[in-house]
Amino acid sequence: MMKHSEFWRAVETVYGSAYGRSLAQDLVLPGLRSTCVEALDAGIPPREVWQALCDETQVGDADRWVFREDARRRPRS
Repeated sequence: MMKHSEFWRAVETVYGSAYGRSLAQDLVLPGLRSTCVEALDAGIPPREVWQALCDETQVGDADRWVFREDARRRPRS
């Protein structure tokens, strides 16, 4: 199960703060027929929203699971 905080941390890690927030607010995900923000507000589980966002933006496997990594062990850029 993915928490909302994990969703937003993953968005920021994979897409960057500004671009990630823009995607979450503006990009309509065809599979959900809504944006990430709308889907989360409607009660769709964060993991389902994350998977839909990754599918739509063609994110690789490593980034799909970034929310499961221990932030203390993640290499700093």
